[in-house]
Formats: sequence, C-alpha cells, structure tokens
Amino acid sequence: MELSALVSQLSRVGKTASKRLAYLGVNIVKDLLYYFPFRYEDYRTMVPISQLQHGQMVTICGQVQLIANKRSFKRRKIITEALVADKTGAARVVWFNQPFIIKNIHVGDVVYLSGKVQTDMLGPQLASPTYEKYKKDPAHTARLVPIYSLTFGLTQKQIRSLTNQVITLAGQVEEWLPKEILEKADLTPLSDALRGIHFPADDNDLKQSVERLKFDELFLIQLKAELSRLEKSGIKAPKINFKEAEVRSFVSSLPFQLTKTQKISAWEIFQDLEKSAPMSRLLSGDVGSGKTVIAAMAMLNACLNGFRSVFMAPTEILASQHYNSLIKLFGDKFSVGLLTGSQFAIHNYKFEEKSQAGQKKEFFKKIGDGELSIVVGTHALFSEGVEYKKLGLVIVDEQHRFGVEQRKTIKEKGRGVHFLSMTATPIPRSLALVIYGDLDVSIINELPPGRKKIITKLVEPAKRDKAYQFIRDQVKQGRQIFVVCPLIERKEDEAEIEIINYPANPSNEKKSVLSEYEKLSKNIFPDLRVGYLHGKLKGKEKERIMSDFKNGKLDLLVSTSVVEVGVDIPNASVMMIEGAEGFGLAQLHQFRGRVGRSIHQSYCLLFTHSDSVKASERLSFFEKNNDGFKLAEKDLEMRGPGEVYGTEQSGMMNLRIAQLNDRELIKKTRELAKETAVDLEKYPVLNKKMKDWEKSVHLE
Repeated sequence: MELSALVSQLSRVGKTASKRLAYLGVNIVKDLLYYFPFRYEDYRTMVPISQLQHGQMVTICGQVQLIANKRSFKRRKIITEALVADKTGAARVVWFNQPFIIKNIHVGDVVYLSGKVQTDMLGPQLASPTYEKYKKDPAHTARLVPIYSLTFGLTQKQIRSLTNQVITLAGQVEEWLPKEILEKADLTPLSDALRGIHFPADDNDLKQSVERLKFDELFLIQLKAELSRLEKSGIKAPKINFKEAEVRSFVSSLPFQLTKTQKISAWEIFQDLEKSAPMSRLLSGDVGSGKTVIAAMAMLNACLNGFRSVFMAPTEILASQHYNSLIKLFGDKFSVGLLTGSQFAIHNYKFEEKSQAGQKKEFFKKIGDGELSIVVGTHALFSEGVEYKKLGLVIVDEQHRFGVEQRKTIKEKGRGVHFLSMTATPIPRSLALVIYGDLDVSIINELPPGRKKIITKLVEPAKRDKAYQFIRDQVKQGRQIFVVCPLIERKEDEAEIEIINYPANPSNEKKSVLSEYEKLSKNIFPDLRVGYLHGKLKGKEKERIMSDFKNGKLDLLVSTSVVEVGVDIPNASVMMIEGAEGFGLAQLHQFRGRVGRSIHQSYCLLFTHSDSVKASERLSFFEKNNDGFKLAEKDLEMRGPGEVYGTEQSGMMNLRIAQLNDRELIKKTRELAKETAVDLEKYPVLNKKMKDWEKSVHLE
C-alpha cells in the first residue's frame, strides 16, 4: 500500500467511517500517520490477579472462564459480565451497554485487560477495561497506549487499529532533514519518530519521537522566516536619518511623559530607519500603551528627511481616529490626508475642483506628486491607481485583521520601503519569535503614568440588578457605557469540556445585538439613550453611530466585537460584557481597554451564564490580572495559539505538536534555520519540502 492510498482502502473502513475520518482531516494513509495522539494511558504495569489492589491502573493477562450478557432492571442497561483467571487467581470483569463484546471475546480466549481495579466483598473487579486478545505486540493494552481526539461515531480502538494497520508504512515517509542537521540537533529519523509517537516502546522512545516532530514544525516556520529575511536583505530602502533635535522638541511638547519601553521601542525603530535595508518591525503594545505616538515619531523623522509615510488601519473608524490623532500631534507642521473606501480629506486644505470626482482626482494627484507628507487610511490606500512619490515608511495597524490578498498587496506595494506593523494584541516574545520570525519585535509592556487601574468584577446572576443600578449611577455622573454581546452557542460534550462556537453568519451577530438592545432600551434603561452596532451595518452607518457615541449623544452602545480594537471614547467608564465565558482572555482584555482612557475611574463588568469550572477559573484569573502579556501567556497555556490569535494571525494551522513553551527548541531551530537558509539550494529534498509546505500554510 502507498502513503497516498485513501483510508477507505483499509480494512473495516466503510463510507461512514471514511466521512468521520475526513472530518478529522484524515483522508489518506499519510494523514493517519500524522494524526498524533494528545496523551497516553500507561498500561505497562502487568500484575498477577492475586496481587491486584484497589485503585491501581493495571494490565492483567488471563483466560476467559465465563462471559455473558444480562439486563439490569434498575437502569435498563445491558451488562456484560466475565470471569478471567490466571495461575494466581480470578477477577470479575464488567462492561456496560456493550453487548457486542460477547461476539469478540469467547470462553477459552486469552486476553489482556487494562483499567482501574475496584475491590469489594467478592474480591477484585475491573469495570469497563480496555480489552484485547493476547498477541505479541498489543496496540490497546499492556503498553503506553495513545489517546486521540475523536469525533462522533469513532472510537479510540478504531483509530489505534487503523494506525496499527499502516504503521509499517512510516518507513516510506521521505527523510527531508539533511544528515548534518539530524546530527547537530541529535534527532531521531522521521520514520522512527512517526512509529514512536503512536506506539512508543518506552518513555525515551516517546520523548525522542515527540522532540523530532516538534523540531520539524518549528524548523519549517523558522526557515520560512529566515528566507524572508534574506530576500529582504537584497532590497534597498531609503536611509532615514535620526533628527535628534526635532524629535526631542516633539517629545517635550507632548502633554505626557514617554514610558521606558516607549523610549526603547522608538530608539529601536530610529536605528532601523537609518539602515539601507528595509526595516521589518512589529510594535506590540497593550491597549492604551501609546503605540500611535511612537508611530508618529517614526513618521516625523521620515517627513524631516523628505520622505512620505502611509499609515494603514483595518477599519474606517480606526483610520479616522488615527487621522485626527496625527493632526492633534503635528498641527499644521505636515500635510496629512485621509483615504478610506467612503471618504477622502486633506487637513486644512480647500479643494479647487467643485465635483466629487474632480476632488478625488486632485487628491490622488497630490499623493502622486508627493505633496502629502502622511496619508492615513484603510486598504483603499493601496488600491489600483494609487501611486506614491518618495514613499519611505509604511505603518500597518493590526495587520492580521486584513485579508490574505490585502496583506499580499501591502507587501508588494511596500517593497523597498521601511515597514512597521503594530498590534494591540499582547504577544509574548516566545510566540512573536515563532509567528513573526522575519520581523524584529519591540514590546511596550507598561501603561502611561497616571492611568487608573480598571476595576474588573465578575457579576453573579443574583447581583445583576445591582450592576444595572451601578451603570445608571455612572450615566448620571455623565459617563458612557459599552455593552459587548457574544455570538456564541454553547455545547457540553461527553467529557464536560466546554466548546464554544462562533457563528460566522452576520445575521446571528445582528440578532444577538438587537435582542440585547431591545432588552436594555425597553426593559432595563427605557429612560437612557441606547444605540447599537453590528457587522451588517454599512460603513457610513457605523461611522455615524460611533460619532454619536463619541459626541455624547448616546449613553449606552450595544455592540459586537467591532469595538474590540482601537476605538477611543475617553468618556466611556464602564465596559459590560455579556456571555464573557465565550471570549478568550486576550479578547476580553481588548474590550476592557476601550475604557479607562481618561481621568475617570473605569470598570469592566463580566456577566456569565456558564457554570463550567474551567470558565469560572479563566474569568477569575482575568478579574485579578490587568497585565495583557500575562493574560496572553495564560490564554496560550489554556487554549493554544490558533484559538487565541486565530490561524490568520498566528500562521499556526499546522502546529499540531510543538508548544510555545518549547523555548530551547525554538532557539535551536532558529539557529539551524539561519545556517541552512543561506545555502538552501545545497539541500534539494529540504528545498522541495519547504516549497510544498509554503503552499499548504499561509504565514505572515
């Protein structure tokens, strides 16, 4: 059989099982080899029946003396009872609602049974143990037994049996790592690792197999990042000299003092701008940590050197906000323009043309002639026909929120210029090294002095009315309130693990917001001015609502995660989050950052309907912690990068086994990737693997 053979060709795989396996991403034999267990049961302790003790996790091997089904009248269940004996004694075995077992096991069969021992007056008993007929190399018992993630209708035994059928084919998987890398990193061969991850001979075999497969995942990401770096190193960018006197003057004119990490980040950017190689830097800072002013300092340097800057945001609301912030910071020092899908403007400039079309043409001509020092906007900045003269710096805010095609355009248009990406999502350095391997990282991890800590409270259902009264009191004091609604549908699976699904359908989003809006505006706060915002509204409508809220025409704004990033309403003092268990810690922290942006004491109120212990633990941790980086670390630990940052941002869609706390391994793969990238053509098999991998995963 070939690795490319369909799993339907394996024995005991019919149409139904094929569909269920496909749901797990297993379509061909090779997929089955790469469908890794997430944990193991240790059934290696073989114990004679006479030595069984209560509570032990053991494996026994004995002959079946009796086996029969009977019906339990109390619970109306089928119970399968058996008596199994070895040379030292006999033990009772019981299974519930598995009547088919008597077709698989017969009197006289020698079997392995693995499970937990229970003892009573009649002696030892195994309840619902894993069973397997005696053979030299068991797959389900008497060993480290792999446990896989399942879907409805598939069992652990099925996955293990199928993997066992194809495990010898692991030898056909091509070894793509060069011999010198295997030796330098002290790695086991790939075929051995694939066998060892499913059916490890011992702890050491498992450790070596896991290490090798983790290395593979991380090495490809690091190699891709290193190749991007090398590609950029051949491109020249304009040198933007550090104008020390002017920067000092600008900083001293600010109504606040820069924090230590703001100063460090700014200095790292200035040093990059002075090089002829294009800057590729990520500025990661907590909500309200002052990233925009650092971006302004970079643009100030570009303008003073005669170069133009582009500042791009994912939404019209954010673009307008950045435009107004820069006008406040620079006044009339530089010409600043705004371009989004629905509007264009130039600060303190009167268009000569009278018609809208004529004005737009005039606007684009000014960009093309290099008359605008800074242009702020959405992806419209890089739409067809927009050409820039003397472009030196491109800044992209929340790059991960742009689509794949938009990001591609940014990259193409931004060739040969300095590039700064900003994110308000706190990204721990360990993760940044993996995700943004080809970007240098600057981190702002402190808030400006004088900012009051936001008081966060998890509100019990019994205290909801009290919370509503608190909100009413805040409005009486002239404050405004954000209300964020989840788009969630909760399910409890068999193991009582909370699963949260976010409906992609915008009509669900609308429904969620409108029902909350109805409740608050009609029943709870009929005397207050309540507005709503959701993804189905048109851009201009969103602008109008946000403008009304900003200008104090609304007391409460009911919204979805539209308000998550960057929206600045200094007068808002309460962030109320419904269904808080439906959001990750990093996202909750983004919401919380919408308040506390002025001198007023601000609050974040968390409402939940969940009685899940896991959800309660997460929300309690959030209640006690205000550090976004600490929350991000916790979120990663509990949910993993794909869920926290989304596969679009994290590029983690193929990280099946490596973890972000594998810091030593990340460091090792990074060093070896640097050595290998400069001479990749020397390794044709690795080069081909890299190209195939790039097609299958999108990494920014």
